[in-house]
Amino acid sequence: MVTTYTTTVRHTGLSFGEAPRWHDGRLWFSDFFRHGVFSLGDEGERLEVAVPTQPSGLGWRADGTLLIVSMTDQVLREVGADGVARTFADVSEHCGYWANDMVVAKDGTAYVANFGFDIDAWLEQLADPPPPGEPRLSPKTTALIVVDPDGSILQIAGDLKFPNGMVLTEDGRTLIVAETTGAQLSAFDVGVDGKVSNHRVFATLDGVAPDGICLDQEGQVWVANAMAPAAVRVAEGGEVTATVTTEKNCYACMLGGEDRRTLFLMTAPTSTPKVASGTLDAQIETTTVDVPGAGLP
Repeated sequence: MVTTYTTTVRHTGLSFGEAPRWHDGRLWFSDFFRHGVFSLGDEGERLEVAVPTQPSGLGWRADGTLLIVSMTDQVLREVGADGVARTFADVSEHCGYWANDMVVAKDGTAYVANFGFDIDAWLEQLADPPPPGEPRLSPKTTALIVVDPDGSILQIAGDLKFPNGMVLTEDGRTLIVAETTGAQLSAFDVGVDGKVSNHRVFATLDGVAPDGICLDQEGQVWVANAMAPAAVRVAEGGEVTATVTTEKNCYACMLGGEDRRTLFLMTAPTSTPKVASGTLDAQIETTTVDVPGAGLP
């Protein structure tokens, strides 16, 4: 039996929200085109860090230092107690295109995704194919970038189809990665040195473009479907056990709240930068689910 949920709108006025994280009793998130990291609490929204480029993945070291993926210049920024964002690691050499989402382990190891190719140009060609004889774009695979706590590149891993949202299990020994153009979730074993191995399929998701993901205490994964106003809960092996319908297309999700049973969903009419960058039509929707969140982020 598949459990179904519907949402209510919790917050509006975003340009394009991504990388929701439950941290210190608030929902933190990036907004691509308002160029900042924000947080949301009972009293409303506040700007935490201005990012002049385009922020995406977020994570914290054990000492409270915030790490931010700066997408278009392909660097990780760190924000210390003074609130100033500084370059921590340059991953541009290993990005096929823009840097993207990230999860940070308890020991400070960062796992960073990247587009691998210009997905917006590819989607434009799908909608409006070029004349015969002109070159056509095609998706390219890319790698997961593992960044050591000291900022050095620890590993370039895998052959992934648009790696996107990621989660680490509670014990830190398994990394699950959404492959957006591959319509699947992949898993890796995580060694004591932070390196990943044993790349395998966790779940195949026909008809879903997996974007942001989060993990629950039963080891199942909530997956935002970038192609539809929906998210699905999936078990290892691919069984869909729950769905949630959102008002707008769903690009990321996070289990938070005091009991980690509030599912926060980042939604928007479109992810097309030409449109989203000029509007404030994105929003945060919520629903209460049965199984609490677990792991990281």
